[in-house]
Amino acid sequence: MERKKSTPALTKGILEKEIDTIGLVQFVPSATAKYVRISIKPGQGVRVTLPKRATLAQAETFVQEKAPWIRKHLSNQQQEQQKKTLFSPDVEFKTRFHQLLLLPHPLPQAKSRLKDGILYVWYPEQVGYEHPDVQEYIKQSVEYTLRLEAKRYLPQRVAHFAQQFGFSYQQVAIKNAKTRWGSCSYTNNINLNLHLMRLPPHLCDYVILHELAHTVEKNHGPRFWALLDKISGDARGLDKQLKAYRLQVY
Repeated sequence: MERKKSTPALTKGILEKEIDTIGLVQFVPSATAKYVRISIKPGQGVRVTLPKRATLAQAETFVQEKAPWIRKHLSNQQQEQQKKTLFSPDVEFKTRFHQLLLLPHPLPQAKSRLKDGILYVWYPEQVGYEHPDVQEYIKQSVEYTLRLEAKRYLPQRVAHFAQQFGFSYQQVAIKNAKTRWGSCSYTNNINLNLHLMRLPPHLCDYVILHELAHTVEKNHGPRFWALLDKISGDARGLDKQLKAYRLQVY
């Protein structure tokens, strides 16, 4: 009688496999993982991290069991992707201190310039502004502008509120974080997202006050919200307004 071979463990690196109703899935063995874990990130698809002794058959079974959950999250991400800004000459886009102006030109490469409150971006007319590479260049130009604005504006705004309400902090750093508008470390270093320069002024101020409140109250307990409400005027209402904005949706 022929003896069946056991299913091999995933020990030779990342394996990609097409799974029905889901699409391409990456199976990634890990020497440190204790449990099977599924992650779904924009632009990266479905990634399954497995303990070193897990087999491919076990991994595929797990994915099939979680298929409804995976499809739901893939659909949500696709909807978010569709919301992303298409920078267009016909649609006005402004940062706090600059207005974007898109112009065609005959050269093969895009270029940009900041002057007198205008972010000029010239794009190759033979390619068009809708091309993904042009859109990425525009986005990078916008983020460069946002960083310049943020470095000039946000630290002095933090200093203003700290003096007004009696807070102490260490340093202010400007980040291009993907998930947070701001954060405060246990040593009271404040990190602020350059995309705050896209928010309405009162919500930008709210995020700053939120992080300054964390210099006193390190968690989101009742005392934190009471303090933030005192200095912002309407902490819960402002927090609800902030949730209407997305870091990755311009």
